[in-house]
Amino acid sequence: MNKAVIKKGSKLEPPKKVRIIGGIWRSRLLSVLDLPGLRPTTDRIRETLFNWLGQDLSGLRCLDLFAGTGALGFEAASRNAELVVLLEKDKKAHVNLQANFTLLQSSPVTGAVDILHADSLEFLKKQADHSCHLIFIDPPFQDSALLDRAVIEAARVCDDSTGGGIYVEFPASRTREEVEALIPEWHCGKYLEAGAVKACLFRGRRG
Repeated sequence: MNKAVIKKGSKLEPPKKVRIIGGIWRSRLLSVLDLPGLRPTTDRIRETLFNWLGQDLSGLRCLDLFAGTGALGFEAASRNAELVVLLEKDKKAHVNLQANFTLLQSSPVTGAVDILHADSLEFLKKQADHSCHLIFIDPPFQDSALLDRAVIEAARVCDDSTGGGIYVEFPASRTREEVEALIPEWHCGKYLEAGAVKACLFRGRRG
């Protein structure tokens, strides 16, 4: 298990825009709304995550639960994912997601991108077992029960045998072991800490 520690100030104000850091949409900007619980994954964390995942996600079907600005899902689409579904329950955030995507489409990607105004957990419960390859879970940190339910359900839906995994961001107040215990059939193969954020990339146990 590899651990990355990203040193940066934990009290920085969130940016009004974030940039896509790789792939077809590299350097394109996403607008960020000032909404409760909305906390875009930082450039440094995304750079680390996609170094773990690889820069070419061809053939992977991805879910970006609690999409917010869409930073994670759009990064995956930018790297040739076969399908990326971005889910957002908040109406304003969903409209902003659509606006961000409209601007990005001036440079079309190879895969499909679906943006849904939906409850992520209810959507996930309706998905077939092993029906996607990569799931991003980054809900509002104040709702720990929501994160727990999403992680448990994602373990049923995700099949990372051809790449991908389950990526989970969680507050520094929680231990890695606590999150790992939610899905003991998976293991946290990659781990990082960055200020007030911790994250695991879970991979399925085999053999």
